[in-house]
Amino acid sequence: MPEQSPGSRPTLEAVAARAGVSRATASRVVNGGNGVRKPLVDKVLQAVDELGYIPNHAARTLVTRRTGAVAVVIAEPEIRIFSDPFFSQQIRGISKELTAHDTQLVLLLVEGPGDFDRIARYLSGGHVDGALAFSLHTDDPLPAITRRAGVPTVYGGRPGWTADPGAGAVPYVDADNRGGARVAVRYLRELGRERIAHIAGPPDQTSAQDRFDGYRDVLLDVDPTLVAAGAFTVESGARAMAELLERRPDLDAVFAANDLMASGALRVLRERGITVPDRVALVGFDDMASVAEATDPPLTTVSQDIEGQGRLMARLLLRGLNRDGSGADTPDSVITPTTLVRRASA
Repeated sequence: MPEQSPGSRPTLEAVAARAGVSRATASRVVNGGNGVRKPLVDKVLQAVDELGYIPNHAARTLVTRRTGAVAVVIAEPEIRIFSDPFFSQQIRGISKELTAHDTQLVLLLVEGPGDFDRIARYLSGGHVDGALAFSLHTDDPLPAITRRAGVPTVYGGRPGWTADPGAGAVPYVDADNRGGARVAVRYLRELGRERIAHIAGPPDQTSAQDRFDGYRDVLLDVDPTLVAAGAFTVESGARAMAELLERRPDLDAVFAANDLMASGALRVLRERGITVPDRVALVGFDDMASVAEATDPPLTTVSQDIEGQGRLMARLLLRGLNRDGSGADTPDSVITPTTLVRRASA
């Protein structure tokens, strides 16, 4: 049996010798290959543990045709990603699921249009087994890029883009945005509020579209003076709130399409001396604890399981990859429920 010098890295030959098998058999076992009887697999794995052998990643890739990595593509600039807790929660869920399956997360960010070529080259280069993409906009080229690269992909959010009409149906994970918005606005109506304003999210994102549709489902004939556009940021929520107060100082409730915009709206209301919820009731969306529980008063909001959605995205992708290695049989999309969480702002 070959001896390992102190401090040297164990070799595959040493594993084979310790297990009493050929080098080819040891290679198939440690690199995930098939066709080895279970008693021999057990011997090789025991030798791996005893020697502390670390398989060679390149060799594993040649045998399994898998890289053991998944790209997470976020179609937002870096400053937005690291300032919005939504993204950290979703990435946390993705990371937990990938880690549980011994898969590496590779984060790809889109700072501007020039980044799409870089991402296309990377995805086409065989560096990852699949991709998870979220926060896409209707004119995003990412669906076309992943399709041309032949990379199995699961999306975060209901597809609504128009840049790749040939993509067909794609798997995605999303929350019941429209239903959650309906619950929020109905609740405000039940409180006796009659002039309910809406701070909408970006119109080129389906989550914002669906929440606006839920608002309209309840109010039917929407007064356009009670609607202002935001961008899912604190600053945009503050600007929209100021705009609404200029147009409709008589408003008595606000449904904001996310918690960050709701917190910006709350700041403006307090600066104007408008009490919440006595004078104006305020409801957000997302239920991000770092935002909703930190405002004064704490936000009533629609809760969605953001971290759980991240885990589901990764689970769907890995399940499809594990079926035939290509992701061609990826399971159907998932819509997760939303619930109203009542706090002091409404």
